[in-house]
Amino acid sequence: MTGTFAQAAAILLREGLEALLVIAALGAYIVKAGGQDRLKALYAGTGLAVAASLVMAWVFEHFNNGAHNDLVEGAVIWAAAALMLYVSGWLFVRSDPRAWQAYLQAQADHALSQRTGIAIAALAFLSVFREGAETVLFIHALAKTSGGWSSALIGGLVFAAVALVVLFFVINGLAQRLPLRPVFIITSAFLFFMAIKFIGEGMQEFQEQQLVPFTPVPGANWLLEIGFNPTWEAIIAQLFVVIIAIATVLVVSRQSRVQKASA
Repeated sequence: MTGTFAQAAAILLREGLEALLVIAALGAYIVKAGGQDRLKALYAGTGLAVAASLVMAWVFEHFNNGAHNDLVEGAVIWAAAALMLYVSGWLFVRSDPRAWQAYLQAQADHALSQRTGIAIAALAFLSVFREGAETVLFIHALAKTSGGWSSALIGGLVFAAVALVVLFFVINGLAQRLPLRPVFIITSAFLFFMAIKFIGEGMQEFQEQQLVPFTPVPGANWLLEIGFNPTWEAIIAQLFVVIIAIATVLVVSRQSRVQKASA
């Protein structure tokens, strides 16, 4: 129960915190660029994205609460893992403050150049709705792997929602001094860990349908106790993803050093 509470709270906090960072950073940049009149559009787009995410959550759960289906659940869990890996890499690449600032500046400059609040509202909507859509998928996968919409899962979401309201005011006031690099690295690592865990859980769904062999690893029952799949098939798949991730990090780091040296 405690694990489900912590995972639900961590997912919503992670996604919500990233969205808050994006909105706070964009708001600070817009103010510096002399676009104070666009702040209403920024927050309007944010509110619309939150509402759209809640509607999406209701629709998604309404049409996916029928009979147990291992194939559908396995596909959903692996889709969540794929999104987690993508966002984890996105955050890692932009953990360089210069890369992050350049990204935000390019996005905000494009919106400001349109001379309309619609562009700002659309930018805020897409930034926040992306996080909301991912949260819906992640939480749905967590519910499927933890026994449904338990009181622990709902409690974790409520706790995270309250914490995000408090964090909004804190981040909004400290947007210009908040150290983005440590936040990005920590959240990237958390997402990667969750993706590895979900890969094993998705594999288990396909193993239950006998679509994938089930070969237990001797003496690895302790993995089951911490929520991991103790089979060779799951571990090999997870190790493959880890190796690809390490290789990608090495390539990106090398390219970054080369670019800095040439500059």
